[in-house]
Amino acid sequence: MSIHQISVFLENRSGQLAEITELLANNGIDIRAISIAETSDYGLARMIVDDSQKASSVLLAAGVILSMTPVCAVEVPDQPGGLATFLRVLADASVDVEYMYSLFTHREGRAYMVLRVSDEAALTAHNIRLVGMEELGLK
Repeated sequence: MSIHQISVFLENRSGQLAEITELLANNGIDIRAISIAETSDYGLARMIVDDSQKASSVLLAAGVILSMTPVCAVEVPDQPGGLATFLRVLADASVDVEYMYSLFTHREGRAYMVLRVSDEAALTAHNIRLVGMEELGLK
């Protein structure tokens, strides 16, 4: 079970991230999670939005370079050690985490993480609860 992540390639210039987020906001698109990484040459914004198809259309129409990637969303206990316990299960199962970031959403003692892993099937095999787009209110 995967969700859609939009990765936007950014020039290393002041204001580019503001322009991208304003473009999404002006089109009624809600950012649910964002992770920013940079190199000396460019930046990369990974985002989960409430409507990935609309967001990608808006961004592409504005000339933004992007890619769509399937990623996992998982539920972890929102308490001290909740993330550590989750990551220990992955480590013990020899599942590599390529990257991970949190969703803004949390409910009733549960937090949600977005991640790309080497073996998604191992998550369910180790009783890690994957969260789908509908549960997160995504299109």
